Amino acid sequence: MTQIKLNVLVADIKNAKEIVDATNGNVYIGVMVKSFASVDEAVRSVNEMQAMGIPVSVGLGGADPAMWSKVADTAIKTKPVHVNQVYPGAGYTIAALRAVGSEQTIVNALVKPSGIAGKVSILTGPMTQNYNEYISCAAAAAALSELNIPSVKFYPIGGDKHLGEVAAMVKAAVKAGITMFEPTGGIKVIQLVQLLKHV
Repeated sequence: MTQIKLNVLVADIKNAKEIVDATNGNVYIGVMVKSFASVDEAVRSVNEMQAMGIPVSVGLGGADPAMWSKVADTAIKTKPVHVNQVYPGAGYTIAALRAVGSEQTIVNALVKPSGIAGKVSILTGPMTQNYNEYISCAAAAAALSELNIPSVKFYPIGGDKHLGEVAAMVKAAVKAGITMFEPTGGIKVIQLVQLLKHV
Protein backbone atom coordinates (compact mmCIF):
# COMPACT_ATOMS: atom_id res chain seq x y z
CA MET A 1 0.00 0.00 0.00
CA THR A 2 1.38 3.39 -1.03
CA GLN A 3 1.51 6.09 1.61
CA ILE A 4 2.30 9.70 0.80
CA LYS A 5 3.72 12.10 3.37
CA LEU A 6 4.70 15.70 2.76
CA ASN A 7 7.92 17.28 3.96
CA VAL A 8 7.38 21.01 4.18
CA LEU A 9 8.96 24.22 5.43
CA VAL A 10 6.91 26.55 7.59
CA ALA A 11 6.81 30.22 8.56
CA ASP A 12 6.79 29.58 12.31
CA ILE A 13 5.78 27.07 14.96
CA LYS A 14 2.12 28.14 14.82
CA ASN A 15 2.10 27.49 11.07
CA ALA A 16 3.76 24.12 11.69
CA LYS A 17 1.04 23.07 14.12
CA GLU A 18 -1.68 24.16 11.69
CA ILE A 19 -0.16 22.06 8.90
CA VAL A 20 0.21 19.01 11.13
CA ASP A 21 -3.44 19.30 12.16
CA ALA A 22 -4.65 19.90 8.58
CA THR A 23 -2.80 16.82 7.28
CA ASN A 24 -3.76 14.56 10.19
CA GLY A 25 -0.08 14.16 10.95
CA ASN A 26 0.87 12.92 7.46
CA VAL A 27 3.68 15.44 7.25
CA TYR A 28 7.20 16.16 8.39
CA ILE A 29 8.08 19.74 9.28
CA GLY A 30 11.51 20.59 7.96
CA VAL A 31 14.07 22.33 10.15
CA MET A 32 17.05 23.33 8.02
CA VAL A 33 20.25 23.51 10.05
CA LYS A 34 21.75 25.97 7.59
CA SER A 35 19.33 28.58 8.98
CA PHE A 36 20.97 28.42 12.41
CA ALA A 37 24.30 29.82 13.58
CA SER A 38 25.02 26.74 15.72
CA VAL A 39 23.92 23.20 16.43
CA ASP A 40 22.59 24.34 19.82
CA GLU A 41 20.28 26.87 18.15
CA ALA A 42 18.99 24.22 15.75
CA VAL A 43 18.45 21.83 18.67
CA ARG A 44 16.40 24.42 20.55
CA SER A 45 14.15 24.94 17.53
CA VAL A 46 13.63 21.20 17.03
CA ASN A 47 12.96 20.65 20.73
CA GLU A 48 10.37 23.44 20.76
CA MET A 49 8.48 21.79 17.92
CA GLN A 50 8.77 18.31 19.40
CA ALA A 51 7.32 19.59 22.69
CA MET A 52 4.17 20.51 20.73
CA GLY A 53 3.92 17.08 19.10
CA ILE A 54 5.24 18.27 15.73
CA PRO A 55 7.07 15.57 13.70
CA VAL A 56 10.37 17.13 12.70
CA SER A 57 12.62 16.43 9.74
CA VAL A 58 16.15 17.73 10.28
CA GLY A 59 17.57 18.81 6.94
CA LEU A 60 20.56 20.42 5.32
CA GLY A 61 19.13 23.53 3.70
CA GLY A 62 19.18 23.58 -0.10
CA ALA A 63 20.98 20.22 -0.03
CA ASP A 64 24.14 22.04 1.09
CA PRO A 65 26.71 19.26 1.64
CA ALA A 66 28.71 21.46 4.02
CA MET A 67 25.86 21.03 6.51
CA TRP A 68 26.04 17.23 6.73
CA SER A 69 27.83 17.03 10.08
CA LYS A 70 25.63 19.77 11.53
CA VAL A 71 22.60 17.70 10.53
CA ALA A 72 24.07 14.60 12.18
CA ASP A 73 24.95 16.47 15.38
CA THR A 74 21.49 18.05 15.59
CA ALA A 75 19.79 14.72 14.96
CA ILE A 76 21.84 12.94 17.64
CA LYS A 77 20.73 15.51 20.21
CA THR A 78 17.04 15.60 19.21
CA LYS A 79 16.20 12.12 17.82
CA PRO A 80 13.79 13.45 15.17
CA VAL A 81 11.42 11.26 13.17
CA HIS A 82 13.23 12.04 9.91
CA VAL A 83 16.62 13.22 8.68
CA ASN A 84 17.73 14.47 5.26
CA GLN A 85 21.35 13.61 4.61
CA VAL A 86 23.93 13.50 1.83
CA TYR A 87 24.74 10.05 0.48
CA PRO A 88 28.26 9.85 1.99
CA GLY A 89 26.99 10.93 5.43
CA ALA A 90 23.87 8.79 5.70
CA GLY A 91 25.51 5.62 7.02
CA TYR A 92 27.39 7.58 9.68
CA THR A 93 24.19 9.33 10.73
CA ILE A 94 22.25 6.08 11.10
CA ALA A 95 25.04 4.54 13.19
CA ALA A 96 25.27 7.64 15.40
CA LEU A 97 21.51 7.68 15.96
CA ARG A 98 21.50 3.98 16.87
CA ALA A 99 24.27 4.66 19.38
CA VAL A 100 21.94 7.05 21.23
CA GLY A 101 18.94 4.72 21.02
CA SER A 102 17.15 6.38 18.10
CA GLU A 103 16.69 3.38 15.83
CA GLN A 104 13.30 4.53 14.54
CA THR A 105 14.53 7.75 12.94
CA ILE A 106 14.20 7.60 9.14
CA VAL A 107 17.41 8.71 7.44
CA ASN A 108 17.48 9.24 3.70
CA ALA A 109 20.44 9.58 1.34
CA LEU A 110 20.61 12.23 -1.35
CA VAL A 111 21.17 11.20 -4.96
CA LYS A 112 21.26 13.60 -7.89
CA PRO A 113 19.91 13.17 -11.41
CA SER A 114 22.44 12.58 -14.18
CA GLY A 115 20.35 13.48 -17.20
CA ILE A 116 20.36 9.80 -18.20
CA ALA A 117 17.58 7.41 -17.15
CA GLY A 118 19.12 4.55 -15.18
CA LYS A 119 22.11 6.57 -13.93
CA VAL A 120 22.46 8.78 -10.85
CA SER A 121 25.14 10.58 -8.90
CA ILE A 122 25.79 9.58 -5.31
CA LEU A 123 28.58 12.16 -5.08
CA THR A 124 26.64 14.57 -2.90
CA GLY A 125 29.12 15.21 -0.09
CA PRO A 126 31.26 18.33 0.45
CA MET A 127 34.22 16.91 -1.49
CA THR A 128 32.57 14.40 -3.79
CA GLN A 129 30.14 16.99 -5.18
CA ASN A 130 33.00 18.29 -7.33
CA TYR A 131 32.99 15.14 -9.48
CA ASN A 132 30.58 14.52 -12.33
CA GLU A 133 30.53 10.74 -12.36
CA TYR A 134 27.53 8.43 -12.38
CA ILE A 135 26.60 4.89 -11.42
CA SER A 136 23.61 2.74 -12.24
CA CYS A 137 20.47 3.15 -10.19
CA ALA A 138 20.78 -0.55 -9.31
CA ALA A 139 24.28 -0.06 -7.86
CA ALA A 140 23.21 3.04 -5.93
CA ALA A 141 20.22 1.19 -4.47
CA ALA A 142 22.33 -1.86 -3.59
CA ALA A 143 24.79 0.33 -1.67
CA LEU A 144 21.92 1.97 0.21
CA SER A 145 20.55 -1.44 1.11
CA GLU A 146 23.94 -2.60 2.38
CA LEU A 147 24.13 0.48 4.62
CA ASN A 148 20.58 -0.09 5.92
CA ILE A 149 19.48 3.30 4.61
CA PRO A 150 15.69 3.08 4.27
CA SER A 151 14.98 5.98 1.92
CA VAL A 152 16.22 7.65 -1.25
CA LYS A 153 16.07 11.42 -1.62
CA PHE A 154 16.09 12.43 -5.31
CA TYR A 155 17.09 16.10 -5.69
CA PRO A 156 16.55 18.23 -7.64
CA ILE A 157 13.62 16.74 -9.49
CA GLY A 158 13.22 19.91 -11.58
CA GLY A 159 9.48 19.65 -12.14
CA ASP A 160 8.87 17.06 -14.85
CA LYS A 161 12.40 17.31 -16.25
CA HIS A 162 13.67 14.05 -14.73
CA LEU A 163 10.56 11.87 -14.47
CA GLY A 164 12.11 9.00 -16.44
CA GLU A 165 15.18 9.09 -14.20
CA VAL A 166 13.04 9.20 -11.07
CA ALA A 167 11.05 6.19 -12.25
CA ALA A 168 14.26 4.22 -12.91
CA MET A 169 15.60 5.01 -9.43
CA VAL A 170 12.29 4.11 -7.79
CA LYS A 171 12.23 0.72 -9.52
CA ALA A 172 15.83 0.02 -8.54
CA ALA A 173 15.15 1.03 -4.94
CA VAL A 174 12.11 -1.22 -4.66
CA LYS A 175 14.05 -4.13 -6.13
CA ALA A 176 16.76 -3.59 -3.51
CA GLY A 177 14.19 -3.60 -0.70
CA ILE A 178 14.13 0.17 -0.15
CA THR A 179 10.51 1.16 0.26
CA MET A 180 10.71 4.95 0.71
CA PHE A 181 11.38 7.49 -2.02
CA GLU A 182 11.51 11.26 -1.61
CA PRO A 183 11.42 13.38 -4.78
CA THR A 184 12.04 17.05 -4.07
CA GLY A 185 13.21 20.32 -5.54
CA GLY A 186 10.66 21.90 -7.88
CA ILE A 187 7.80 19.43 -7.70
CA LYS A 188 4.15 20.48 -7.92
CA VAL A 189 0.97 18.48 -7.34
CA ILE A 190 0.36 17.88 -11.05
CA GLN A 191 3.95 16.66 -11.43
CA LEU A 192 3.52 14.34 -8.45
CA VAL A 193 0.54 12.78 -10.23
CA GLN A 194 2.65 12.36 -13.38
CA LEU A 195 5.42 10.78 -11.31
CA LEU A 196 3.08 8.25 -9.75
CA LYS A 197 1.92 7.24 -13.24
CA HIS A 198 5.53 6.61 -14.26
CA VAL A 199 6.21 4.21 -11.40
